[in-house]
Amino acid sequence: MPDKKIELDDRLKMLCKLYEQKIPFNKVLGLKVESLKMEDVRVKFEMKDAFIGNYVQGILHGGVISAVLDTTGGLTASLGVLQKMKGHTAEEIGKSWIKIGTIDLRIDYLRPGKGNYFVATGSIMRAGRRVSVTRMELYNDQNVLIAVGTGTYIVG
Repeated sequence: MPDKKIELDDRLKMLCKLYEQKIPFNKVLGLKVESLKMEDVRVKFEMKDAFIGNYVQGILHGGVISAVLDTTGGLTASLGVLQKMKGHTAEEIGKSWIKIGTIDLRIDYLRPGKGNYFVATGSIMRAGRRVSVTRMELYNDQNVLIAVGTGTYIVG
């Protein structure tokens, strides 16, 4: 029996489940998708002792910042792919998602990563057939901008 075509809400739930539950590293980071819309992608995570890069100041490690922004960019690019897959089956969508990968990533660290939790946001700058470019930002619990990034992702 062929796989049935799934609606947008179900595709969004699949994408959220993939990023929160299926990718082991995202589980280590404790990433939670707060919003998953074309104009509003938000990912939240709590500060943990294991994430400290400067133990004297107790600030977030730059590698954690980079990983979260890359993941947020990948999620944003995945959302762009998802929007183009209206009327496709869950299997077809899943096959397209496994092709997504980072081509280039630039992170600018603006302030020390101090906070109890952090929120990363993402937006699509360009969604092409083969390559998508995203913009990501990381804020702390005081809504202070900690870092920004631009990511280029292979999507097809």
